Amino acid sequence: MKDRTWWLVADIGGTNARFWAVSPGSIEPVWQGYYLVSEYPEFGDVLTHALQDVAVALDDVVPPEKVCFAVACPTNLDRFVFTNSHWNFSMGEVVDKTGCQLVSVINDFGSVARAVMNLEASDLTAIGDGQISREHPKVVLGAGTGLGVAGLVPSASGFSVIESEGGHADYAPVGDLQVEVKRKLRSQFNRVCIERVLSGPGLVNVSNALAAIKHQSPRFATPADIVAAALSDQDELARDVLEFFCDVAGAVAGNLALTFGAKGGVYIVGGVIPRFSDFFIKSGFRSAFEDKGRFRDYLTNIPVFLVQRQDLGLIGAVSYLKAEGQSS
Repeated sequence: MKDRTWWLVADIGGTNARFWAVSPGSIEPVWQGYYLVSEYPEFGDVLTHALQDVAVALDDVVPPEKVCFAVACPTNLDRFVFTNSHWNFSMGEVVDKTGCQLVSVINDFGSVARAVMNLEASDLTAIGDGQISREHPKVVLGAGTGLGVAGLVPSASGFSVIESEGGHADYAPVGDLQVEVKRKLRSQFNRVCIERVLSGPGLVNVSNALAAIKHQSPRFATPADIVAAALSDQDELARDVLEFFCDVAGAVAGNLALTFGAKGGVYIVGGVIPRFSDFFIKSGFRSAFEDKGRFRDYLTNIPVFLVQRQDLGLIGAVSYLKAEGQSS
């Protein structure tokens, strides 16, 4: 690979930074490196480490021909400041470190949405009924360290990606218990956006709130603890947390389907829900999704899919570079 061109892509969230080296146009990596955000004081540190690892693995490669980073933060500013981590960087810093002049930075969920367009039927599990309308928008949402939301709108060239920060919209509780949980969270955060509930940290937030409502002491420190206890039937509170999470996810997904007119389907991705996918599929998610009063029939006909494919942000970053080359 010393004399061949290659691309560097990355999916950088609040917990993990995932890098691929790919041959131009391929979505199969020739090298991959996964790093924990918490182990690197600065973004430049992990980028340096990744480039060193690529050089070792691929025998002293030349600088990449193109770079695309999908990042969990707004991309309309001169400096990219991550919402759920301590990292930040500028385009110039990436150019300097990589030696590449063709650098793109895109929203991580915009990247995921691009990847959704390349999925096979085997990558999807349907939740409930509904028929895809190929002439209408799609919605993609997923919980990880935060909550990502993106739309796909039909265009002359296929679908255009609508990047958003929908995870930071206000959380609208449904029912008395959700109202009480939001009241508990407001005392902690003042403003409660959706990702304060629908995310890995959100599971812990909900667990602590429900424990307080039940006059119990908080006893789960991590999302993994909650999921493990719930799935092994060891703890009633843990199961209540997952059920609460699934109900909120259904209501939020239904709201997004109404907002986008997403008759093309709703796609659930992210690192949290696949950890309890069987529980999620059997939960009250679909009921909450359709529970929209006079628009129940509208939602009943919209399909929802749980995406099983991994590394969507990386696949989407490659797709972005491929499309960029075709349009140039």
